This record gives sequence, C-alpha cells and structure tokens, in this order.
Amino acid sequence: MNAKQRIAPGLVRDAILEVFRESYRPLSPGTVQERVAQRLGSVPESSVRSYLLLNTPAKFRRVGRGLYALRTDPESPAPRNSAEPDHPMAREEARAYDEAVAPPPRAFRFGKATLVCHDCLDWLKSLPDLSLHGVVTDPPYGIREYTPTELEKLRAGRGGVWRMPPSFDGASRSPLPRFTILNRENLSGLRHFFLTWGRTVLPKLVPGANVVMASNPLLAAMVSEALVEAGLERRGELVRLTMTMRGGDRPKNAEREFADVSVMPRSMWEPWLLFRKPLEGRVQDNLRKWGTGGFRRIGAEKPFGDVIKSAPTNRSERAIANHPSLKPQAFLRQIVRAVLPLGTGCIADPFAGSGSTLAAAEAVGYESVGAERDERYFELACESIPKLAALRVDVPWQNGKNQIPNRSKRTINARRNRGAANDTATLPLVF
Repeated sequence: MNAKQRIAPGLVRDAILEVFRESYRPLSPGTVQERVAQRLGSVPESSVRSYLLLNTPAKFRRVGRGLYALRTDPESPAPRNSAEPDHPMAREEARAYDEAVAPPPRAFRFGKATLVCHDCLDWLKSLPDLSLHGVVTDPPYGIREYTPTELEKLRAGRGGVWRMPPSFDGASRSPLPRFTILNRENLSGLRHFFLTWGRTVLPKLVPGANVVMASNPLLAAMVSEALVEAGLERRGELVRLTMTMRGGDRPKNAEREFADVSVMPRSMWEPWLLFRKPLEGRVQDNLRKWGTGGFRRIGAEKPFGDVIKSAPTNRSERAIANHPSLKPQAFLRQIVRAVLPLGTGCIADPFAGSGSTLAAAEAVGYESVGAERDERYFELACESIPKLAALRVDVPWQNGKNQIPNRSKRTINARRNRGAANDTATLPLVF
C-alpha cells in the first residue's frame, strides 16, 4: 500500500485489535504502531495513541506506564472513572497516567541471586550493556497461556488454553498448554517477539556468552531463525532425554476407526536450543578477556555433552514450586554450570517463573539475575529459590560423592546397571 494513500479508520482499528490479540504481553503505542505499519503501511503513532486513549477502559486496560493490554472480559462492565472514554477529559487523564513516575519493580535477593518482578523486555533494556555472561531460560511458547486471564483460568482449574490432564498411575500431572491453538498469525507474532527479544538481549551479553533456551520440536526452527536474524550464532542444541505426554494419540473422535494410527510420534525428548554472541577474536582470546566462548567440562576426562538424561521433576520439588513448567534441579544445574566455561560471570533468566534457574545457579555457586512479570509466580519464586537451592541432587561432576535425595543409593546403582537404553525406555511419563 502506498504510504501516502489514506487508510480507512476501520482498517487501522481492526489492525490494532489484531496486534493485541496476537501478543501475550502488554504493548506500548510505539510497538503497536510498528506492527500495524507492517500490515497497512505507514500509520502515524498519533493515530494509534488516540485510539488507545479514547477506548480505555472500554476495550483496553492500562497496565503500566505507557503500556496497554486488550480487555479479555468484554461481558463485564469496564471500571467507572471520573472521566469516561468519550468524555473530553479522558485523554488528559490518560496522558497524566502515562507521564506519572512508575514505581521501581519489586526485587528479591538471596545469596548471589537477584529476581525482579518486571516484564522481561523492559528489564533487559534497563540492564547495563556487556553485563551478562550467559542465559538459561524456558520462555512461554503458546502466545496466550501466560497472560493474566489464562493464568487465572489455570489456577481455577477450568477453561482457557491449558489442558488439565487426568491422574496417571496415581499421580497428578501438571497442566499442558494447547500448542495446537497457534495459527499463522500467532506464529508470526511469536516470531516477532523472539526477534525483538534477541535484539534486546544481544547488547547486554558479553562476547562469547552462551544462550540456552528451552523449546519444543514444533517451534524450534522458527525460534532459531528469529534469534539468528537478531544477531546470535546458532550453536546446535541440547537434548533433554525424557518421555513426555505430548504426541502418540490417535485421531480425535476417530480413535476406534484408526486404532493403529498416531497423529504424531510420542515425544521422548525436549530440545534446548544453543546460541552464542559472536566472539572477539579466537576462542582463547575471548576466554582470556571475557571468560566466555565455550562450555565448562564435567571433568578433566569428560566434556560436557549435548544429551542429558533427565527424570521427571519429582514430587518434592513440585511441592516447593508449583509451576506448570518446572524443570528438575538435577537437569538445570548441569546446564547452568556448563554455560560459564571458567565458572565466573553472571547467569540470567528473563522468564524466571518459579525461580528454578536462579536456584540452580545459587546451588552451583554462580551469580544470577532474573525477571518474572506475574506477581504470584514472583512471590512463589521468592519462597522457592532458597528451598530449591538447598536440595541435594545427583550431579555428574561430584566424582562419586553424589548426594541423593529421597531415594537409596542401591536404587540408583540398580538403575545404572540396567544400561543406558533400558534406563531411557523406563523413564516415567511427565508433562
């Protein structure tokens, strides 16, 4: 569309609403304008800002300084203010709100770990350049599942995009987001987010810093493409070898007709994508100057490998941190330790959740920082980080002096003696 051609107001309105529906996080008028312009061509930011101001709180919620989110409960009445959206004072009231000084984000500190309650992109922008030596994170991938509305439905145990699984073998499993809800527009929005995230985190990393990011087989290629475009180097991936409940199902509503068919293979592994900020010179030069550029070995005779056997997150850890995406400390500590090749520097987790990555860093002895925007998960992390960090787990670099919680060494040795193939085949099911 010609940039000078007049765009019908209805098209701008529809594009603004589409942008908000595709985003899992609040947006600024500038961000909305950029995404609308991608659809329609040149659109003044003033047009977007005016539409937001005049339709708040009827269609939008103001959730922070200059940040807006789409109201997801149109059936409930909008909150009554002294100046309604169609009142002449509405714009002045909104402008005064946006120009108010935002309170500092809440912060929690334990040992060498620091966690803030903040949006990941805004938090990353606030960090000094060249301040992070590595990233280990497990971001949300379903676009909508970690929005406030969907989290409330998750916590209520009904509705929304979270699939509530039945008990399995007497154990209650964690909810699983419905990745099948992602349409082409959702995927486009997801790619745009990771491109933005990659460009935001890149200047904060020192040269040679590793970025390790959990993913899933359906979205790994798209995420990798976005982060490489942002300037990170693709360095392969880690395989978390564990059986999940994803895949293996017969065609829905035709299970008997196609009893011998699985729509997709049962997932028995989880990809963790590896990236690196470009080096300054050779690896040895980068190691001397920045302490980064490779992975810390398990021992003198054993390098860090890209396949890690991982049992499900056990009940004791879930009792400490009831988060749907909680990963086991035995697995996280191996990754966190390896990310800093010389054992020095700062690890970041911009999607901290229950704080399990920061707890793993604390247990290993590393400095760590993280952000979690959901207040209830932030409060959970404040309680769980000290407890998760104190857990005794089996890790390979302890050279036979492993501390094993809640199970006997006889059981562990018997499992090892069965061999690698049998061990993999008998891993319990886990979400």
